Amino acid sequence: MNVRLATINDISSIMLLVQQVVPVMQAAGNRQWDNTYPNAEVFESDIQNNYLWVAEFENQIAGVIAITEGQEPEYAQVPDWDVDEPAIVAHRLAVSPAMQGKGVAALLLQQCEVVAVQKQIPLLRLDTNSANRPMQNLFLKIGYHPGGEITLNKKPGLQFIAFEKRLSL
Repeated sequence: MNVRLATINDISSIMLLVQQVVPVMQAAGNRQWDNTYPNAEVFESDIQNNYLWVAEFENQIAGVIAITEGQEPEYAQVPDWDVDEPAIVAHRLAVSPAMQGKGVAALLLQQCEVVAVQKQIPLLRLDTNSANRPMQNLFLKIGYHPGGEITLNKKPGLQFIAFEKRLSL
């Protein structure tokens, strides 16, 4: 399995992956994504900004993640978090249902650490829906610490848990 920057040619495969993932998420009670988000325009913007990474297995896209430096303003809801401190932030992490449980998400999150080291930014942050227990468990397993529960303006009515990890560079 390898991880690489996504290209515009990957959009149709990424959107197919999202179409497969959304029903699985929703069946588990996780309403973070739906049939309008994330969409091709969001992923195209990620690609144009060199934020979007894909994991490939046997020439198929097995997972996707956006790795940015843009913290959600709502992270200020977390006590003791300084949203002005530079951080690498993971967004839009998804793994094909056929590849879940095979280390794809952990590999993509490892890419966050690679980017952090390259940019000399020792702080990693991310969030997930409070209903997404498998993702929360993964974050804890690979060394992230929960900061607290937040709400996101773009997803009213949902609760999220924000996590962070500090690297020693």
